[in-house]
Amino acid sequence: QVQLVESGGGLVQAGGSLRLSCAASGRTFSMYAMGWFRQAPGKEREFVSAIKWSTGTTYYADSVKGRFTISRDNAKNTVYLQMNSLLPEDTAVYYCAAARVPSLMTMTQSYNYWGQGTRVTVSS
Repeated sequence: QVQLVESGGGLVQAGGSLRLSCAASGRTFSMYAMGWFRQAPGKEREFVSAIKWSTGTTYYADSVKGRFTISRDNAKNTVYLQMNSLLPEDTAVYYCAAARVPSLMTMTQSYNYWGQGTRVTVSS
């Protein structure tokens, strides 16, 4: 089992920045990749970004490319999402997830473990 705990959400004005953190514990050696998803009210959960744990290869949704940066700290078993130039449409609950095996990183079904979510609100 892997446990994930997100932090760093909050309220920010449009154009501002936030950094989300996701700390993993448990059988972290079994992780293949970690990802960030988000879910806005009344919408489906959508892919934001992912990173392969061993190689650091990153993936981004088109909507956040150039604004968000995912990174990891292997020693701390923590993944980060630096969010810059935030827009009101970035408002959502952001979830951290971990995948055990190689699969399509943009799909929720690829992930085995999920955090509880952290809320990000961007005001206009």
